[in-house]
Amino acid sequence: MNDDATNLDELQDLISDNVIGGFIIRLLEFYGSFGPIPGVLLPFIEAFLPILPNLVFILANSIVYGLVFGFLYSWIGASAGAVVVFILVRKSERFNWVRRIKYQRHIQRITNFFDRRGFGPMFLLLCFPFSPSALINVVAAFTKMSLQSFILTVGLAKAVMIFSVSYVGDSLASFATEPIKTIVVGIVVGLFWLIGKFIEKRITSKADRDDGEAN
Repeated sequence: MNDDATNLDELQDLISDNVIGGFIIRLLEFYGSFGPIPGVLLPFIEAFLPILPNLVFILANSIVYGLVFGFLYSWIGASAGAVVVFILVRKSERFNWVRRIKYQRHIQRITNFFDRRGFGPMFLLLCFPFSPSALINVVAAFTKMSLQSFILTVGLAKAVMIFSVSYVGDSLASFATEPIKTIVVGIVVGLFWLIGKFIEKRITSKADRDDGEAN
């Protein structure tokens, strides 16, 4: 319990020094009467407006709601936002201007890579806090990836990313100064990758069986 309080104090000292971070903390505390809604809503909106500081939202949620609930609210909001973006982009493919973007040569090279490689590369990219997740969500919608597989990938990857940010706390420099954190995060990434590959294989096998029975 004392460790949790210390971690939260360290996070609050870090983020409060940032003007945006301090504002978000005050905003979340002000809307505390609405329960988890602000904590979920801010990461959700970031999926549509990637210029927003998602890392600050994650840290602010950890401070205001505690590490466990802060993690949970950030994960729900970020994952839901990514899935909604995926669905909207895929539904928009009937428009000519969207198809023109999809079939540009450099976009096709990227989508072909993800189609060949499947779950692994997209999962690893989304695990990194500074990866262009909004762009990845859009590109994913242009691939042959099913909605079910995307939900699996995003759900696991966002969990790793948010856990990493909340656990490491202050900065990426912590990985060098505190090797235990590096090991823990590495184990979590590897574990979630194995779980994702297993579930993806089950999903693919089931889809193949259904297609065979339909034929």
